[in-house]
Amino acid sequence: MIKIGMMIGDRYEILEKIGTGGMSDVYKAKDHKLNRFVAVKVLKQEFSENANFVSKFRVEAQAAAGLMHPNIVNVYDVGEEGGIYYIVMELVEGITLKKYIEKKARLSVKEAISIAIQVSMGIEAAHNNHIIHRDIKPQNIIISKEGKVKVTDFGIAKAATSNTITSNVMGSVHYTSPEQARGGYSDEKSDIYSLGITMFEMLTGRVPFNGETTVAIAIKHIQEEMPSPREYVSEIPISVEQIVCKCCQKSPDRRYQSMAELIMDLKQSLINPDEDFVKVIDPDEEASTRMITDRDMVQIKRQSDRRDYMEETMRLKKNERYYEEDDEDEDDEDWDDDEEDYDPKMEKITTILAVVAALLIGCIVLFLVGRTFGVFQFGETTDSNTAQEEEEVEKVKMIRVVGLNVEEAKRQLLELGLTPEIQYEVNTAYPVGTVLRASVQDGIMVDKNTTIVMTVAQGTEGVKVPSVTGKSEAEATSILEKEGFVVNVTQSYDAAVERGYVISQSPEADTTAPEGSSITLRVSQGAEDNKVRVPNVIGLTEMDATVSLTESGLTVGTITETTNEDVSLIDLVCYQSYSVGSYVDKGTAVDLRISTGPSGVTYRYSEGITAPTEDPDYRGGMEVDVTVTTADGTQLLSTRTTSFPVAVNYTGIKSPNGVITFHFTVQREGAVTTDPETGQTVTTDAVTEEKTITRDINFIQE
Repeated sequence: MIKIGMMIGDRYEILEKIGTGGMSDVYKAKDHKLNRFVAVKVLKQEFSENANFVSKFRVEAQAAAGLMHPNIVNVYDVGEEGGIYYIVMELVEGITLKKYIEKKARLSVKEAISIAIQVSMGIEAAHNNHIIHRDIKPQNIIISKEGKVKVTDFGIAKAATSNTITSNVMGSVHYTSPEQARGGYSDEKSDIYSLGITMFEMLTGRVPFNGETTVAIAIKHIQEEMPSPREYVSEIPISVEQIVCKCCQKSPDRRYQSMAELIMDLKQSLINPDEDFVKVIDPDEEASTRMITDRDMVQIKRQSDRRDYMEETMRLKKNERYYEEDDEDEDDEDWDDDEEDYDPKMEKITTILAVVAALLIGCIVLFLVGRTFGVFQFGETTDSNTAQEEEEVEKVKMIRVVGLNVEEAKRQLLELGLTPEIQYEVNTAYPVGTVLRASVQDGIMVDKNTTIVMTVAQGTEGVKVPSVTGKSEAEATSILEKEGFVVNVTQSYDAAVERGYVISQSPEADTTAPEGSSITLRVSQGAEDNKVRVPNVIGLTEMDATVSLTESGLTVGTITETTNEDVSLIDLVCYQSYSVGSYVDKGTAVDLRISTGPSGVTYRYSEGITAPTEDPDYRGGMEVDVTVTTADGTQLLSTRTTSFPVAVNYTGIKSPNGVITFHFTVQREGAVTTDPETGQTVTTDAVTEEKTITRDINFIQE
């Protein structure tokens, strides 16, 4: 039995319960060995008692622990203590994609595609390690507070489906593939189908198949035609519609055959959303009988001529061998055959080819001899010039950082593509954290990625900085945090240092730094391989930034709006989540922020919208359209519901007030009444009445 405050595995202290699911409960815990917060997923009692399930569960969880990817909730540890089976995972603070969709009703096309790309890259990493998720759904996708998208619960689905466990354990059947619904074999393409359903829900706010029972929904996955998302949201581009439909084909052979193919089309849809570039392969059509076109006839004839030529060549070579080996009579007979098959046109072609080959060989020999004796030097000069051009590095003008706070100075240097390093000096004449001097004078042109050493004031003798160079990132972080430092990590290539180990630290070892100050670790990414350099997209439009990142082999992550004091950046990118010039894996998602201009007063609206009971005709369970609009005309919410209250949470609102509008339909039944004076009966027909109720609201200043 898990209790708050207990210690598991002699290192994980249970702090609080943060979630529950069909198979497990999730707790926030502190890893005292590495001094970090983690999530501990504990199997529920009914599954812990199933030895077969536990065995498969541990094998799959251990396999998932080998996955390390920015779009996967990483598994750190698997263990058992006193009959409690648990998994230690990365703690991601955020909300599930399911709740995010419910909050926003439906997502914009760009946001949905961006999330789908990040999810696809996480799944691709798992597939490359021969791990299939088998339960992709919005509930298993987490969006962190920083906007990172991560897939969780790898390996658990396979363990569950390998045992006789009720289907409700596996969550919703709304996302299951037809082959899974039949109980048959499922592979990587089952994950692609489930991701397609998830994309459908992101774009439309609903799932394509619904029903009263799980069996009814499963049958629809097997039998019914997949509806187009454009039936519900007409502005969805054609390429996005086709991507979703290809993912959700009934036959696995007609879907994308790998996540890499899907990612390629998703990226293309960001650049050219209205182009018809998605290729849907129909195996039946590929194998069907077709009429031979004139073009086909030309191709067949060419292939036939080429085959005849090859047969003729082989026959001639065969005759030559016979000529050398056989007696004179056989030679005469073969010669007669050659005379009969003689083709003057073929002889002419052969002669021309022989002459051309001889000329080419002669030129190559002449060139090699000339280079040996130094006659030909132009090639080397050109190569040298080319190499020099490739080695030219973009230069930037060093800014003035003296007098700035160290954090502001670091931010400005990083935006320029320079690498800041810090060293401290006891100096009480200036505020703590003030930059006293820099290794490069302002106004000097320097290469991008140049290291700028800044000397920063500290008030008193600080804490001696321990040496962590050559240690793993986790060990170095643990050592520094125990001394009271805050650790920042930058990544760099270094073929001489193993991936994941510290190359250097700033401030350096054995210097002093204030307690609580930042120590920057430069961690090796190993030899430069399959990495791309992050371009500078600050100051570009959202579309231009998307194109620039895509051309560089990267993807666009979450795009949000933010205030920025630089008026020249209004409606342009003012922030990117990776430093300019840094190297990251291909396909890495770069988050962007678009400037809305200088900051002003903003408001928030976070509460539950209650039912429109101010109208006496309203009855609980009625279907009501609810919209929330600010005074400046911005629509915050537009949804249809039968249950209240409706939870909302909006920030950054620019108007102090707004209005909630409720719209519902009232059915009034017909009635028969009798006039007491005349005795005549009067019949009233049934009528339908549309009701609209408005409610003024005031937002809270942030």
